[in-house]
Amino acid sequence: MSQYQNDIKAVAALKEQFGSSWSAINPESVARMRAQNRFKTGLEIAQYTADIMRKDMAEYDADASVYTQSLGCWHGFVGQQKLISIKKHLKTTNKRYLYLSGWMVAALRSDFGPLPDQSMHEKTAVSDLIEELYTFLRQADSRELDLLFTALDAARAAGDNAKAAEIQNQIDNYETHVVPIIADIDAGFGNPEATYLLAKRMIEAGACCIQIENQVSDEKQCGHQDGKVTVPHADFLAKIAAVRYAFLELGIDNGVIVARTDSLGAGLTKQIAVTNEPGDLGDLYNSFLDCEEISASDLKNGDVVIKREGKVLRPKRLPSNLFQFRAGTGEDRCVLDCITSLQNGADLLWIETEKPHVGQIKGMVDRIREVIPNAKLVYNNSPSFNWTLNFRQQVFDAMVAEGKDVSAYDRTKLMSVDYDNTELAQIADEKIRTFQRDGSAHAGIFHHLITLPTYHTTALSTDNLAKGYFADLGMLAYVKGVQREELRQGIACVKHQNMAGSDIGDNHKEYFAGEAALKASGKDNTMNQFH
Repeated sequence: MSQYQNDIKAVAALKEQFGSSWSAINPESVARMRAQNRFKTGLEIAQYTADIMRKDMAEYDADASVYTQSLGCWHGFVGQQKLISIKKHLKTTNKRYLYLSGWMVAALRSDFGPLPDQSMHEKTAVSDLIEELYTFLRQADSRELDLLFTALDAARAAGDNAKAAEIQNQIDNYETHVVPIIADIDAGFGNPEATYLLAKRMIEAGACCIQIENQVSDEKQCGHQDGKVTVPHADFLAKIAAVRYAFLELGIDNGVIVARTDSLGAGLTKQIAVTNEPGDLGDLYNSFLDCEEISASDLKNGDVVIKREGKVLRPKRLPSNLFQFRAGTGEDRCVLDCITSLQNGADLLWIETEKPHVGQIKGMVDRIREVIPNAKLVYNNSPSFNWTLNFRQQVFDAMVAEGKDVSAYDRTKLMSVDYDNTELAQIADEKIRTFQRDGSAHAGIFHHLITLPTYHTTALSTDNLAKGYFADLGMLAYVKGVQREELRQGIACVKHQNMAGSDIGDNHKEYFAGEAALKASGKDNTMNQFH
């Protein structure tokens, strides 16, 4: 028997127990409201979604073709519409998540207004957005179930038992819009205690997966900008431990931690690591520093020196009081970061690269897997990459290596629309199309995400509407470009009152007041024009 039927029976028993004072209570209405409110707390969501992620990780380990995907979002409505679209077109939410981007929180959710991705926004804006996203996803469940309940009542009223049974089966086997969120905690917003406190807030809001990076918290930069500064491994591992303690304290024992390394593009450090013996993590971190060997007579006031293999070395210190790493060591540091993180509590890796290149990613993952065979990545399919230019240049270089004639192409101008219909462009587009599949099969990428897609789609769609509406098209710009397409593509939001919960409220009013309920969905509701 389904949970829906169990709830009807349980409430009917309660109603009988309380007698006439409960005469207004309809057990099936209660069962419907319970179905529409499956998740009572954020911790219930965190546990439910952690179980999903762990299952998906195990399935990927067995078969690398079953990778997972997500899109970044900056508002609950945006996340809700993604999942509604997924269920509409793909019929299941399986292997589809949401990503919460610190970049978009900074740019779009701070009380200070738009900010760069430098951890200057309010830290609680992150946990607030997680809670908001799950509020909207739960409302999507409530709305869709409400439509099923209405259809069930109509089938019963028409005496169509077969249709009623079909709809009841959909209710009994309903798939929720609630999916895992991979949530960005930046560099932890302070010391390990601050990281732990924020991680708790995020988990309590519903996060089953927290992504943390190895940059210095108060010097944090966007992963695709210059000036990134990393911390010694001991500092980063303390924050990974802080996140794990937060999960364990709240009872989410299988919570997921993504350890992100920015070392590939980060050439600076704020600290020289503590080292107790040759070959320990601190010594390895310091081994990448750009140093010059000196004698005691070379020492200057304020110099910092280290001793290594019997030599006195002076790390090169910049006017910013930062120390720089040797050029060309980024990949080696990246591999060391990843191995160390997985050996000390992380579950997944994130390597921030400067371009989307399967070969480059595979080269690092192969090295990591020599030590940890099941290492796997979350990878940022970033809008910071010029995907068209990158892949056209990759194809151009491959053609040169194969001895093919490339005289028809100028490598520096491959972004040009003039090349759009060429063989080179078509090959590049196919490589872009299969990038996620290829990266998962060959480079250990378990999860593909786009960090900032809706930042860009919002700007593009708004530009298209504004340029017509405020010019000579007027209302036709909206009707032709938006509403007509909503209707023809079956976009549920064309009935925006329903999407916002008006019909749910009407049904609740009827539960509460019966025939006396004042409802908004009568014949004069203009939303009826969109049936």
